Amino acid sequence: MIDVLIVDDNPIVRTAIRGYLASAEDVRVVGEAPDGRTAVTVATRLRPTVTLLDHRMPIADGLSVVHQLSQQTSVLVLTSDSDDELIAGMLRGGASGYLVHGEFDPAELLRAVHAVAAGQGWLSPRGASVTIAVLREQANRERDTVGRAEQIRRMRQEFGLTRREQEVVELLCAGHSNAAIARRLLLTEKTVKNHLNHIFAKLRVTNRTEAVVRWSGPDGTPNR
Repeated sequence: MIDVLIVDDNPIVRTAIRGYLASAEDVRVVGEAPDGRTAVTVATRLRPTVTLLDHRMPIADGLSVVHQLSQQTSVLVLTSDSDDELIAGMLRGGASGYLVHGEFDPAELLRAVHAVAAGQGWLSPRGASVTIAVLREQANRERDTVGRAEQIRRMRQEFGLTRREQEVVELLCAGHSNAAIARRLLLTEKTVKNHLNHIFAKLRVTNRTEAVVRWSGPDGTPNR
């Protein structure tokens, strides 16, 4: 049996949704809530299989509680809002599905409830478009991060620092003193100073600050 919690501030909408779900023998509505705060309390007590969550509600809207709810129940957003940022926010917050009023019929709602209860996702056409855009954005960020890391690696290779010198300069960039670097690397302070002299020469700088900027760059990217 799929236990459902309906969260919507409009009692007429809640009644309509109850009617939509009544035709399914394996679905039962176990509770209702008129706002997000009440929804969290009721969900904690009843542990429904699926929560149908509206967004625009008093006291606490859907977006503000979707993460809390998703820790206890599968969340299917059921709202009239089709804003891209809202859809993305709900999905990032843990919602398993997103349907927009006026874009689905009772049969699709039941299919969505069954899918979400089974651990699957269910999205309206608009929700699917936003999901694709979010995934592309994430992929681009990951690609940029990987590319930037590779650029940093290649630039740092050009400096020709030994592994020990790299350890020293990384600690230098982290703000450690010569004494602290020596303790961490089990070296004498004199040895640390010698390493720093070699580092300064290879980075073509004359002091610690220049070395940090040269190795890390103002934006974290080594300068040539």
